[in-house]
Amino acid sequence: MAETPRLESGNPAPLSATWDGRGVNFALFSANAEKVELCLFDSTGRKEQQRIELREYTNEVWHGYVVGLQPGQLYGYRVSGPYDPRNGHRFNPNKLLIDPYARALDGPIRYSDAHLGYRKDSSRADLSFDRRDNARQMAKCVVVEPAFSWGAERQPKVPWSDTVIYELHVKGFTKLHPDVPEPMRGTFSGLASPAAIEHLTKLGVTAIELLPVHATCDERHLVQGDRTNYWGYSSVNFFAADPKFNAEGRIREFKTMVVNLHAAGIEVFLDVVYNHTGEGDELGPTLCYRGIDNASYYRLQDDRRRYLDFTGCGNTLNLTNPRVLQMVLDSLRFWVQELHVDGFRFDLTSALAREFHDFDVGSGFFDAISQDPVLSNVKLIAEPWDLGMDGYQLGNYPPLWSEWNDKFRDASRRFWRGDEGMIGRMASRLAGSAEFFDWRGRRPWSSINFITAHDGFTLNDLVSYNGKHNEANGENNRDGTDNNNSWNCGTEGPTDDPQIRGLRVRQRRNLMATLLLAQGAPMMVAGDEFGRTQNGNNNAYCQDNEMSWVHWDSRAPEDEELMEFTHQLLRLRREHKVFRLPYFVHGEAVDGSDVKNLTWLAPEGHEMRRENWDTPHNKTLGMQIYGGADAKGNLDEMFVLLLNAHHGPVGFRLPHTGLGTGWELIFDTARTDGGGAEFVQGDADHYPMLDRSFVLLQRR
Repeated sequence: MAETPRLESGNPAPLSATWDGRGVNFALFSANAEKVELCLFDSTGRKEQQRIELREYTNEVWHGYVVGLQPGQLYGYRVSGPYDPRNGHRFNPNKLLIDPYARALDGPIRYSDAHLGYRKDSSRADLSFDRRDNARQMAKCVVVEPAFSWGAERQPKVPWSDTVIYELHVKGFTKLHPDVPEPMRGTFSGLASPAAIEHLTKLGVTAIELLPVHATCDERHLVQGDRTNYWGYSSVNFFAADPKFNAEGRIREFKTMVVNLHAAGIEVFLDVVYNHTGEGDELGPTLCYRGIDNASYYRLQDDRRRYLDFTGCGNTLNLTNPRVLQMVLDSLRFWVQELHVDGFRFDLTSALAREFHDFDVGSGFFDAISQDPVLSNVKLIAEPWDLGMDGYQLGNYPPLWSEWNDKFRDASRRFWRGDEGMIGRMASRLAGSAEFFDWRGRRPWSSINFITAHDGFTLNDLVSYNGKHNEANGENNRDGTDNNNSWNCGTEGPTDDPQIRGLRVRQRRNLMATLLLAQGAPMMVAGDEFGRTQNGNNNAYCQDNEMSWVHWDSRAPEDEELMEFTHQLLRLRREHKVFRLPYFVHGEAVDGSDVKNLTWLAPEGHEMRRENWDTPHNKTLGMQIYGGADAKGNLDEMFVLLLNAHHGPVGFRLPHTGLGTGWELIFDTARTDGGGAEFVQGDADHYPMLDRSFVLLQRR
């Protein structure tokens, strides 16, 4: 920049760097700073060309308008104030800082001890002060041009009752895809490619849930071990996508991805991490919030030096501060209004809803979202717990929210593993977990049903390993949960034994059928439909390699069969409303008849009695569900689901209803051909269920 740019007073709103065609308005919140300097960099990001003090201070916002700046300008902030950790202040103007509202970042954050606000080798630890300049290792903020032609794009607005969620990692999903062009693999462009979208549409999912795409930094211990934070639960900005997901186009590339997915009828959800940041505890780096206003952005302990940590990640964002709450809401609205995102899954949501120390269903966070005309009209999913006291709050969220139902995961795993005493819990999960969600007008889709997620075993590994195998993470297999509720079917890991392989095939089908035919909104994980493995690693957060990436070739025949079976299940769910009812069923009569909408069946053919429910070794359950007649009066909305988790066969007497003449077999997971249109005559026949099998029958 040849001349010193002309600075005008500008405006305190909106926060961020906003280009208007004449110049750029910069606005930064800090209640406790004493000076804020805007640093302008050349196009390489290596040379700081200008440092401009923002002298205007209005409502705790530092602001200024720089005439003549254009989109593409790289910038950052240096913020001065007291360095007094004992009173919560950690200002250090030697550290270049990311704008919390930056819409794009240029380059990665390269971890270095220069990012530390204190001297690492000092005996005073974080009470010492570091004077090194970190600008060379810091990503630079980018002034963006927001204009984009959305054309005829329309958001799918899939009803909650029809929603099927597919959790994936942007890089991992396409990195090895042979039909995605090489330069696009692992990026938003790769996910927007015809090959990627074709798989999603053929499978039949309605929404993808992206693991975090916000800009992140890698923790020190990972960098030292030559690993990265692959999952991305380490945000340092909530507006900018991480540069590593861009093939070329920054914000435009994400928008193009959304356009292509919406054109295919697929919604886009983001997994968002507003509970903590990547700056960690008091010994972590100074990258953004800590250096801008530590005492405002973070929840501090009584000693003011250390952080309240409800997240297990070293810090907790302070949403009791109205400016921090505003930042979260502004971020959410930005992704909805500017980038047309359809919904969000909130990581450790209980941490966002703590007033003082306790979870509060009437917290400012919940209240603000419930009345927001934008955010109250998108899909909102909570991970309904955090690591603090009383953080587990499944079923206690407001009506607007759906919740990850880990009770569904645990009951499904334990039932099919063959644990005793699981019949009652399995029945409740199949029916939508009404004991948690049937209140205040909530619906079955308040339960996000899942059996696997990014965190834990894949579906294949769930039936192949009894214990975790996380040695590659470099933590001596101490990381990751030991509570997997898995079963290896007789041998740990890969095997050529045909009996064990056959049992694993059956168990995968049992679990997939349980997930996709239960009431509620199902979530599956990318690659589970064709047997993706992580070699027994149940915490692959730092494995940015082929262990985590989806493999698209070299699949075994049984994996292709699982893929076809998953297609069949999703087609059944789509074509028959009885598998996605918009209301909870409790065994009431339907349409004035004597037929109940839900009946639990014992193998003897009668309704389940108390002794059936209370017998610990009972591992067989029948569920007759009826959603009423179709538009033509046909009774095709009556199905029976038979689940046998016994290690031996069971004869199941099919129920007599007086409707029709018998039952049609839709599938039997013990049959290698997956079942078919076989007709089962009569109402009193015993269906011969084999061990560890799931049978679906439809009323003729």
